Amino acid sequence: MGMRPPSELQSGVVIFLSKCSMKPGQQILTVVHQETSTPGFLGRNLTGRGYSLDQYCPCLGDVLPEDLSRFDAVIVFGGPQSATDDDVAGIRTELDWLEKTALPSKIPLLGICLGAQELARVLGAKVGPRGDGIVEIGYWPVAPTPEGKAFLPQETTFYQWHSETFEIPEGAVHLARSESFSGQAFSYADHAYGIEFHPEITREMVNHWCTSERGSPKLQLTGAQPHEDQLTSHSRCAGDAREWLDHFLDNYFLAVPEEKIL
Repeated sequence: MGMRPPSELQSGVVIFLSKCSMKPGQQILTVVHQETSTPGFLGRNLTGRGYSLDQYCPCLGDVLPEDLSRFDAVIVFGGPQSATDDDVAGIRTELDWLEKTALPSKIPLLGICLGAQELARVLGAKVGPRGDGIVEIGYWPVAPTPEGKAFLPQETTFYQWHSETFEIPEGAVHLARSESFSGQAFSYADHAYGIEFHPEITREMVNHWCTSERGSPKLQLTGAQPHEDQLTSHSRCAGDAREWLDHFLDNYFLAVPEEKIL
């Protein structure tokens, strides 16, 4: 079992109905990067569907399992670290585990922000900042690529918090882009997905990220929206982002192979 339960920031359960069957014992392995990390709205969505979450934080010493047979899926969330932090033991552990355990198992795998960057790096793609200091922090529009119109049926405004991004790995499908960062989403081998944006965000998480000791100074960077603007945008945009999340879970991440949209 994971060493740490999800944070209280994710309290409350919302029940969702979907075509995905709810079988007892369904379990999803989640990887987080801080003591205060939470799966947020995505965690509430998944528990509402009947899944339990087994949370690990290698950066705090948790040991990731080598046998994934009891899990239905893996989600690697974001964090303040870099996917290029080879000197950070937890990050190096995650990269090795993704390459040698998670990807070869062909279990449904989702990387969000840092998790997507780690996945891209393991697949051989370059990860890093733009080079001109521009970031995406706040709510920014994300548009589908020609290959991503089923994955993201229309341009949608998602929450972002990143200064680094990924190039699209060789053999992957580029699914979405934004004006400032072309790497917003990709799929690989029909079971692995990387997304730069944060569909799991809640209002509580926006407040926490914007006011934390580590996060608050980042609001001065080019491309970072003011705290109050982020909250206003959350009220306006979170519904569409959550509608997309259901679409993604139903038709891609949790769908049985014959029900996936190709």
